[in-house]
Amino acid sequence: MKKVVVLGGYGNFGKRIVENLAGIEGITILIAGRNLSKASALVESLQGTSSASLEPLVIDILADDFKEQLTTLSPYLVIHTSGPFQGQDYRVPKACIECGAHYIDLADDRKFVCDITELDTQAKEQAVLIVSGASSVPGLSSAVVEHYQNQFSTIESINLAIAPGNKAERGLATVEAILSYTGHPLNVFKDGRWQDVYGWMDPKINDFGGFVGKRHLANVDVPDLEIFPSRYGVTQQVSFQAGLELPVLHLTMVGMAYLSKIGLVKNWAPLSKIIVGTSNVFLPFGSDKGAMEVLVSGKDSNGNAKQVKWTLYAPKGNGPYIPTLSTIILARKLLSSESQNSNKDTGAKPCVGLFELSDFSAYFDALDIYFEEKIEEV
Repeated sequence: MKKVVVLGGYGNFGKRIVENLAGIEGITILIAGRNLSKASALVESLQGTSSASLEPLVIDILADDFKEQLTTLSPYLVIHTSGPFQGQDYRVPKACIECGAHYIDLADDRKFVCDITELDTQAKEQAVLIVSGASSVPGLSSAVVEHYQNQFSTIESINLAIAPGNKAERGLATVEAILSYTGHPLNVFKDGRWQDVYGWMDPKINDFGGFVGKRHLANVDVPDLEIFPSRYGVTQQVSFQAGLELPVLHLTMVGMAYLSKIGLVKNWAPLSKIIVGTSNVFLPFGSDKGAMEVLVSGKDSNGNAKQVKWTLYAPKGNGPYIPTLSTIILARKLLSSESQNSNKDTGAKPCVGLFELSDFSAYFDALDIYFEEKIEEV
């Protein structure tokens, strides 16, 4: 039986991954973390419907003997969902390489995802696949860009935006990650050159259309900002913004970013629990509807201006499933006969170019998530 260790397996994203992979026969899923009761509770809740064998596992990625514990388990695949990834080192993927296990994470930290290539040689020597950023970004976002990129002779700009509903689950690690760079400089490709902008600043309102409509947005730091300019030959700009549905919460964050920018607050991340608790007071307000937009602009093969707007709509509070889908798709490929240990399927890399946009279709359908595309040519 292939063993799959899901670190943080009972957390906001981990539990959704476990729920999906539990439908696979002939594997053992170890729901791992520091809290045995939470892991056991998830095992118990899935026992009647799971095709996979489920077991709770107490393990701490920061423990001195973490590598030895992992080696003893002999996992086939390790899925790392225990964020925030800001400030984490590569002890988990390195341990996976040394014990011969494939590795996937949902990291959204720019440095963590982009620098994972440092482990490429070691991963290839051990014939394992090490993938970082198998989430909404850059996993899904890059799949969208690559789906349309051949329609352009030149891509001038790629602008991405995510707007979750206010009633969507708030993961503490996600909030802590965002707060760590709120008001801090982010290096981005803008106006044809690299320059700094500031986290959760440059607020604007974007109309996502559909049942989501207008939402506030501000700067967010993601791996796409570093990966996309060179990968897609972008000539002018790559931007990424996200926002909170309720203006009072969003604009409070913008104010917090300003206080950090001028040096009054060094880092908001230590206050994450208090901030999440305060924001939860507003849970009765707003909606459970979210959206994601990818806007690609440039020139077609005839040199004419062209723009593709791809918008994903998530109703019924299903938005928090979206960050898990890239990991689920990759994990299922690794666990099936689709993935052979060729050079293509080994090495350490960001989650870019590893699957097609069509790979998401069945999951979108199951969650009542859908997308619209608008193509404009001049």
